[in-house]
Amino acid sequence: MKASASAMGASALLALAACTSVGPNYRLPDAAAMKAPAAQGPFLGANTPTFNQAPVPDDWWRLYDGPVLDDLIHTALVANTDIRVAAANLARAQAVIAEVRAARGIIGGAHATVERTQLSGEQYLIHERLPVENIGDIGFGVSYDLDLFGKLKRASEAARADAEASQAGLDLARVNVAAAVAAAYVDACSAGEDLAVAQRTVKLQETNLAVTERLVNAGRGSAADLPRARSLLAEARSSAPTFKARRQADVFSLAALTGRPPAEFPRSVADCDEPPTLRQPIPVGEGGAALLARRPDVRQAERTLAAATARIGVAVAELYPNVSIGFSAGTSGMLSDLVSAPTNYWGLGSLISWSFPTGGAQARIRESGATADEALAHFDGVVLNALRETETDLSTYARALDRNTELRDARDQAALAHDQVQQLYRAGRRPFLDALDAERTLMQAEAALSESNGQVAGDQVKLFLALGGGWRQAPPPRVTPATYRSRP
Repeated sequence: MKASASAMGASALLALAACTSVGPNYRLPDAAAMKAPAAQGPFLGANTPTFNQAPVPDDWWRLYDGPVLDDLIHTALVANTDIRVAAANLARAQAVIAEVRAARGIIGGAHATVERTQLSGEQYLIHERLPVENIGDIGFGVSYDLDLFGKLKRASEAARADAEASQAGLDLARVNVAAAVAAAYVDACSAGEDLAVAQRTVKLQETNLAVTERLVNAGRGSAADLPRARSLLAEARSSAPTFKARRQADVFSLAALTGRPPAEFPRSVADCDEPPTLRQPIPVGEGGAALLARRPDVRQAERTLAAATARIGVAVAELYPNVSIGFSAGTSGMLSDLVSAPTNYWGLGSLISWSFPTGGAQARIRESGATADEALAHFDGVVLNALRETETDLSTYARALDRNTELRDARDQAALAHDQVQQLYRAGRRPFLDALDAERTLMQAEAALSESNGQVAGDQVKLFLALGGGWRQAPPPRVTPATYRSRP
């Protein structure tokens, strides 16, 4: 009867433990910025033929149809050091989940001691010296924390949310690395195009100098024409070193992003002289709701808020008693008598421990609440920043395309005017200053268009980064084995 009553009591305690958790249950606050109707609506700047509402592809860089860029990003997603750091953080967070789950289960232990000793007679109220004996003590015990107020449950919730935030952090690292590789590749190719324009300008000025020398020698030009032509040639030559240094810096960045030293920079990029271009409107998705669901930084901030909310429950549970039940058994006595009835023992019972609530416990609750408030403010800030970044990059890219179109027309007109003036100048029907002005106009138009091409390609990458694509189908990161591992 007593055994049945004990079992019923234990069952009641277990049922109570399963349904009681102090502290707030997590839900996204109604006042969160993510729930605002304006945050869920369509993009303001996407209603142009430049964009379409198709879903953003995970591997957006394949839209450029460039095998070199595709290979660089694939390598970086495996070998980049930032991704390896994020992967290690995720592994650590997953280990914490396992640790917390273990604390919610049955905990057991065992002990065994054998010694030759002389016990004190006084401790047994014997006023005689006891003989030296061989003493042994062997036993084991198991215990289970009933978690009546949900401290362990809330800790488990916090650990799971932390792991999910770490997963989002890994995804965010992948997004950033893919965009960084694409940006460095685009800039390297843009620098190559700028260098090609500069080299064409140099050849143009060399031809102009040769023509000027012939005209001056024939008496058809002024004495000032020759130094002016030489000055223009020197000016054209002066820009090439800058573009070469920029491209070299970009290929070194690509080496680091792909987990390599500078000496192993990608040779395939060193000769690129045209930034990649898209032959179709950029897919931007359906608007804010899809964007916020896709961006890993938003998900990371939301999971951090969930973890902070769960830790309020952990702090509140500290105000209540901790109850556990346990069973222990063993044998203790002289070595020759171990495992006999006089030396055997066992026990089944409960343990209640309670630290009286003090100002420190209440302060920890307030601290946890303030941390949750901070996490909510950070989450709102991430949401608003994601929307701002995307709208800004949509507008910037659209205007960059408009500017590029105008600069291309300007370059074509400048080239036409240059050819006409050069023909008249060589025929002696236009002065040298007109030919010089036409040269400068064409050179400036070529340089402006080249700069605009690079700007358009760079703005495309920034827009894809803001849209948050590039992590769902990423390859697994390369994780090096840990230096120290626990023994099995």
